Amino acid sequence: SWRNEMKEEINRINQVLPNTDAQDKTPIVRDWIRSVTRRLNHYSAEHRSLVKEATTLLELALWKANLDHNEGGVREREGVRTT
Repeated sequence: SWRNEMKEEINRINQVLPNTDAQDKTPIVRDWIRSVTRRLNHYSAEHRSLVKEATTLLELALWKANLDHNEGGVREREGVRTT
């Protein structure tokens, strides 16, 4: 899951930094931040895509339910029997 991957990434930097010379820490932290940012952007885009798909399905379901409800009322008024 994305949570586990992010936890692993945080643990990775926590394991690397204590064993790194002071002059090398800045470029390592910058690379790590870029990596985390890329992952977050990826997960954010994936989330947006899933929400968009779910929204579309919900809109279609609501439209169909409304259509079925309206058609049922018309059939009853016209004396049309549906079975």
